[in-house]
Amino acid sequence: MRLPLVYHDDYSPPFPADHRFPMEKFRLLREHLVASGLTTDAELLRPEICPAEILALAHEPSYIERFLSGELSRDEQRRLGLPWSEALARRTVRAVGGSLLTAELALQHGLACHLAGGTHHAHYDHAAGFCIFNDLAIISRYLLAAGRVQRVLIFDCDVHQGDGTARILADTPEAITVSLHCEKNFPARKAQSDWDIPLPMGMGDADYLKVVDDTLNYLLPLYQPDLVLYDAGVDVHKDDALGYLTLTDQGLAERDERVIRHCLGRDIPVMGVIGGGYDKDRLALAKRHGILHHSANRVWSSQH
Repeated sequence: MRLPLVYHDDYSPPFPADHRFPMEKFRLLREHLVASGLTTDAELLRPEICPAEILALAHEPSYIERFLSGELSRDEQRRLGLPWSEALARRTVRAVGGSLLTAELALQHGLACHLAGGTHHAHYDHAAGFCIFNDLAIISRYLLAAGRVQRVLIFDCDVHQGDGTARILADTPEAITVSLHCEKNFPARKAQSDWDIPLPMGMGDADYLKVVDDTLNYLLPLYQPDLVLYDAGVDVHKDDALGYLTLTDQGLAERDERVIRHCLGRDIPVMGVIGGGYDKDRLALAKRHGILHHSANRVWSSQH
């Protein structure tokens, strides 16, 4: 069996070409993974749309309703930073469905990866930083409520702090939020995760990988989670437009492999989402995101 990968054609709706948010990266990522022989279009698993009642496990119902019907206020629109459209609304709930499916597949098979996800700046009642609904918080609440897991650990390696996740799950002790982020970066006002690991600007591969190893060696035995949600943001890369850290492609690949091996070596299922990544060269960015899937596949192949 191949590594389970989740994708949908809704993920890259029509979008202004000059926008800061690289909406076409999801489609380009799929094309890259197919072209590199990692998967075929037929093998990619297509998710359903996430129902509003599942979104409401982590978000205010009236906010969900306002977003889906295109009735966000001008101020809410500004905080989101994306132009609203019906296609964007469908993409948003489809992608949360994709993260849910990825988590289910990870519980079933030990490892699964999404070709989207990691919307960790979305808050209970508002969007922020290009994030509308927080898939990491929704999955955590959903699986805990369903009794599928007793404890879940979110390991967020996006360069920006997972502030929305931290705030939404602050009163959910069974969901442990861990954020490795560049200290002097967005958001200016940090939330309080269960474990915040602020990193200095300019940190490179070796120091970063040591932090990853030390953190997981400490936290995984401490909490013994039933599932790890891994946000593999590539905005820690040296060429990222919004990052301020200096990881190389090799450093990213090493990080992703280590995280997955740390989890699987302790019989803890892990699901990967792609998180943030910003580069005017969209093709280079798509390949950078693909490092997660190739790394996951290397670990998967070595165990099957």
